[in-house]
Amino acid sequence: MDAPDDELTAKLPSSVHENLGAIAEFYERKKEQLSPAQAFFERVSLVLGTPAYVAANLVFAVCWIAWNLVAPHIGFPQIDEPPFFWLQGLIGLNAFIISTAVLIRQNRMSRLANHHAHLDLQVSLLADEKTSKIIQMLEELRRDLPGVQDKHDGEADELAQRTDTKAVISVIEREADGLNGEDK
Repeated sequence: MDAPDDELTAKLPSSVHENLGAIAEFYERKKEQLSPAQAFFERVSLVLGTPAYVAANLVFAVCWIAWNLVAPHIGFPQIDEPPFFWLQGLIGLNAFIISTAVLIRQNRMSRLANHHAHLDLQVSLLADEKTSKIIQMLEELRRDLPGVQDKHDGEADELAQRTDTKAVISVIEREADGLNGEDK
């Protein structure tokens, strides 16, 4: 049987708790930055993206059509006669609202994804620096310790060097341009 969540949480290093706290604060700040209109569309898009909403729309359309086909035969007024122009208008309005709400939410999610990508890049560059420093320190230890054979390791020398970020970006851009068929 699994341990309760509190026990699992207690086993995590303090750095994990700090990182999770920082991430939670980041999301809280982003949530606070939402305008009332943006927050409204966020909630609306969450509802519009559910299977229940699709089912409700299908049920509504079927009931609308059924009512308008049966109503004249049972003595009630027909609201929208075939080809159901009012229903088409409602469906078109619904599609407009859905697409607008989804685009607004997607724009926000895209901005958040850009923040995440920037954070990932920063963390990766920092990890590269730390790894290079660790390799440098290990190589120094190997040279300085009398019981360890000192031999040249070209790969370790290469990995001990910090990555030239500008050079990597230049290569990525050149490759991307080549893939897109652009010539400079």
